[in-house]
Amino acid sequence: MTLARRIIPCLDVDAGRVVKGVEFQGLRDMGDPAALAARYNREGADEIVLLDITASVEGRATFLETIRRVAAELNIPFTAGGGIRTLEDATAVLRAGADKVTVNTAAVNRPELISELAGRFGSQAVVLSMDVKRNGGSWEAYVRGGRAPAGKNALAWAREATERGAGEILLTSIDRDGTQSGFDCELTAAVAREVTVPVIASGGAKSYEHFRAVFSEGRADAALAASVFHMETHSIPALKRFLAAQGVPVRQSA
Repeated sequence: MTLARRIIPCLDVDAGRVVKGVEFQGLRDMGDPAALAARYNREGADEIVLLDITASVEGRATFLETIRRVAAELNIPFTAGGGIRTLEDATAVLRAGADKVTVNTAAVNRPELISELAGRFGSQAVVLSMDVKRNGGSWEAYVRGGRAPAGKNALAWAREATERGAGEILLTSIDRDGTQSGFDCELTAAVAREVTVPVIASGGAKSYEHFRAVFSEGRADAALAASVFHMETHSIPALKRFLAAQGVPVRQSA
């Protein structure tokens, strides 16, 4: 049985507002996270991801109140992260209404955190967020909101993290983020070949064709985007109709 590919809007949150930039810089206000979540829930999004993008940089916890407000609008799976460093942090996020937690910086600093989270909540609730930048002929993982190199080869880190219990990988190409030049299908396919868990592709979406390509050439299990949905460049139902017509299995929107 071929599993349906997922379409996932992303809410990058700073100080309680959804923002978007280019290559993680030049952030612009895009609206209220709960209002956007409610819209995407109505339109047939398969999941929602909320990332507190400055939590790791500023050393503060994820805004639990934002998570509660977003969760109240949803009847679809909801992943949240940003500044999660401990089991206690993750517990608070899940109790606030998230179904899954995503970790990046803290997991790089202490990989045992992945095993601890998977042991407590199950691998299905643990998403490794990887911000990746091309470095010559390979890819390097970045931390602290994409601001600092982690000193880890992205493919090796993906493999290690899933061996430690991560049940999914949220893979963002820093080079493509906000550029609307298309997903990095080469990167996505390379990571997908290294792991046995679902890979969510992120960074660079603009056209319908970009989504089709990342599901076929990129071997992605899900595609995440922000700008094209926030600015209503594309509607989720229309995108899903296009993908279905191209032979990509998707859950049809109402």
